[in-house]
Amino acid sequence: MRMLLLIGALLATAADPWVSNRGGAGPGRGKKVVLISGDEEYRSEETLTQLGRILAKHHGFDCTVLYAIDPKDGTINPNVNNNIPGLAALATADLMVIFTRYRDLPDDQMKYIVDYVQAGKPVIGLRTATHAFNTKSKTYGKWSSDSKDWPGGFGQQILGERWVAHHGDHGKEGTRGIIVKELAKHPILRGIKPGDVFGTSDVYRVNLPLPQDCTSLLLGEVTTTLAADSPAVAGPKNNPMMPVAWTKTNGKSRVFTTTLGASQDFASTGVRRLLVNACYWAVGLEERIPVESNVNIVGEFKPSPFRTDGFRRGVKPADLIAE
Repeated sequence: MRMLLLIGALLATAADPWVSNRGGAGPGRGKKVVLISGDEEYRSEETLTQLGRILAKHHGFDCTVLYAIDPKDGTINPNVNNNIPGLAALATADLMVIFTRYRDLPDDQMKYIVDYVQAGKPVIGLRTATHAFNTKSKTYGKWSSDSKDWPGGFGQQILGERWVAHHGDHGKEGTRGIIVKELAKHPILRGIKPGDVFGTSDVYRVNLPLPQDCTSLLLGEVTTTLAADSPAVAGPKNNPMMPVAWTKTNGKSRVFTTTLGASQDFASTGVRRLLVNACYWAVGLEERIPVESNVNIVGEFKPSPFRTDGFRRGVKPADLIAE
């Protein structure tokens, strides 16, 4: 009977249009993290799938990873910008990690995100989350990136900034994370050494200074090539450097944002550690962040090059469970 129940649970999980990772032993045990993917270029579906595995296996968090799903065949299709099943999981979540771009979700899905944020719960935003929504909804229109009623929408109001422009040369110049000296002992930076954080995605431009309730942790040094050991670009692109990771407070809610996050960025140990540490901090477990948190890859991780329409065709969430 026990074996039959186990098989039934596996079948039920495989049928869902999302991936659930039950947490093992670790400080995060009992904490629920919902990771929301959905962008056309930077392979958020790859980054968040792996981040969910790392958080669950090495740190004990229960993780649910959501995807842009094509209702025609149930495959993960980031070009479908109006369907992310499973957002109801936010109702009981302790942390929302969001990496979407210009989503136009129906009201019944968007409501879960709005309710979660308005409840004052912690939020982590990656890269295009600074322009997460482009909603035509009359109910939730102010959350849109182009909102005039609530300037900058979700990105500016909740994360602290919306996308302005590419500061580095897109696809040619990388991002080296430079630790803000005064914040070197911040819990999110624990175990991160100079040079650890590198991404092949370029630095995003932000409006300076960031809002007063934001604290920059990492600045983005624009590099001449996409190689981690390439020198910095000379000139105004690095004077001043743009913030690429910062914290923000919305009332009692803790918010962390980074304009890094492409799946190729996530190949960097430093980027992985930055995000894992941020999850601990966001849910109030900063004292439990290890001296050097375990961010070893779980299962298979072969990040795809970032480009529009470059996602793996025909993949269903169940396929990622099998991996």
